[in-house]
Amino acid sequence: MTHCARVDGHCGRCDQPLPFDFTMAFQPIVDVDERRVVAHEALVRGNQGESAWQVLQQVNDALLYRFDQACRVKAIELASRLKMQAMLSINFLPNAVYEPAACIQATMEAARRHAWPTERINFEIVESEAVTDRQHLKRIVDDYRQMGFSTALDDFGAGYANLDLLTELHPDTLKLDRQLVMGIDSHPRRQMLVETLVALADRLGCRLIAEGVETPAESRWLYRAGIARQQGYYFARPAVEALPSVPPERFSEVHGDGRPAG
Repeated sequence: MTHCARVDGHCGRCDQPLPFDFTMAFQPIVDVDERRVVAHEALVRGNQGESAWQVLQQVNDALLYRFDQACRVKAIELASRLKMQAMLSINFLPNAVYEPAACIQATMEAARRHAWPTERINFEIVESEAVTDRQHLKRIVDDYRQMGFSTALDDFGAGYANLDLLTELHPDTLKLDRQLVMGIDSHPRRQMLVETLVALADRLGCRLIAEGVETPAESRWLYRAGIARQQGYYFARPAVEALPSVPPERFSEVHGDGRPAG
């Protein structure tokens, strides 16, 4: 990797303000077995509700490092303001981290400023980037674990987040991509693949989260297959600068009973 630009506590790549503003939406991650929200993922949005894609169109190579740092700080600030009680899950760009110990300083300072425990921050490795230096990414994941953070491999099973990454990385969580989850209750080949991944995750000591759950049938099949942690429109859509609630009946529908959450 190119040398880190942090000198005397300041970084020439990251410390300057961005030429545009943005905010965050939050989407809950639930534990169907425990019938509760266990985390909220922070998702980039424009101040007028613009999509993540529209915001990211403004991020060029020169702004990549500043944007990555700004997203982390914004997520912590908003989570604290909203009095979030669950884990905070933040996406990060592997190619925007030069030196893990240096590039985490703004995050650590934001956590201290808002009294946010590091053990309640989970970093999701964004799969949209090709990882050009796997040893560097491994060092990021290992260093973050030593600092008290947990990590997840996002969109697992699609794009760049392929099985061979697990030969080098030891993430705490694998988030199954929507392409594996979609219609899984009636798709035998998807079922076989996911059942294999459940067994693999158990052997590797990783937790699985199913992303993009949109129907009770999908959620029910996944839960019965051993994936209790789930995320998707079925439970709640992302809410800009708010923590959306999950209707208790969503859990009852999955369990097939009338018992309320809690």
